[in-house]
Amino acid sequence: MKAICVFCGSSYGRSIKYKEAAQELGTFLAQSGMTLIYGGGMRGLMGEVAEAALRHQGRVVGIIPQFLKDREVAHNRLGELLVVDTMHTRKAKMYEAADGFIAMPGGYGTYEELFEVLSWSRVGLHQKPIGLLNVDGFFDPLLDLLQHTVENGFAAPEDLDLIVSAADVSTLYERMKTFRHHRCSGT
Repeated sequence: MKAICVFCGSSYGRSIKYKEAAQELGTFLAQSGMTLIYGGGMRGLMGEVAEAALRHQGRVVGIIPQFLKDREVAHNRLGELLVVDTMHTRKAKMYEAADGFIAMPGGYGTYEELFEVLSWSRVGLHQKPIGLLNVDGFFDPLLDLLQHTVENGFAAPEDLDLIVSAADVSTLYERMKTFRHHRCSGT
């Protein structure tokens, strides 16, 4: 993997662990020679992951719609900031540029981005690894919901394998490296 797209909050959340994990992830990507693809913001966890990558001379590509840039939330120190017309275009550009995806703690936007790449993987539109950086168990309720979805017949058991999860960056990366997409069947 040469480029990882990170989905995460534009706020910090209530735990310092989220900020620390964002910094760890940005540092890891830079030191591993991987490009960080992200939403282009300077606030919250988005800003932290980008700043950490930049501090370690990493390549950071931000992709932001004009209306968010106009609100002055765009990161102003990126070497590469692509300004697009819509959120849909932003996601399409992020997905094209990435070899894999990592979701960190975040809000509705993070979930929406995560579920879009998950459903695209499910129907075979891509075979890229999707990782959850499960900081302090943040994604445990989501993982339970996915299991509940399978138990109630709305997804196949093998669909659970479309996402890998770990509490720390290095373990998550190792799981993503060994990820093998399988053809899904069922619901």
